[in-house]
Amino acid sequence: MARFKRIIWLVAGLVSLVLGIIGIVLPILPTTPFILLATFCFARSSARLHDWLITHPRFGPPIANWQKYGAISRTARIGAVLTMAGVLILGVILGLKPMLLGIQAAVMLGAATFILTRPFPPENVPAPGCEKPGGKVAKPARPVRSLK
Repeated sequence: MARFKRIIWLVAGLVSLVLGIIGIVLPILPTTPFILLATFCFARSSARLHDWLITHPRFGPPIANWQKYGAISRTARIGAVLTMAGVLILGVILGLKPMLLGIQAAVMLGAATFILTRPFPPENVPAPGCEKPGGKVAKPARPVRSLK
């Protein structure tokens, strides 16, 4: 039974991760909630995938900010609110019924309120996986120069 539960958590994590990745390029799908859900599922099914996700350069910092501080970065806030506004405007342009627009606006207002009332993450905190043993911060890699 335990193995069956792990498989269910693993499949749920993989589906959430795929939806989160799709959400990067498709503004209708939110990326962060799916990545957080994938992290939750992987914590119950695969230590390897969980560790990979929380130390990933793109996905790791928002996960760490949420887990440690319940915080959402300024960039993520702006992106989320602008996406919600854009989707609402698209609904108006497409001529959705006023009742649907009202429901959409109410749901997005609730989501935007939640997002905007979360704290900001502390500044100058290294991303997960960027600390050396002993608590020292690793130096960032030097940028590669182009051969022009």
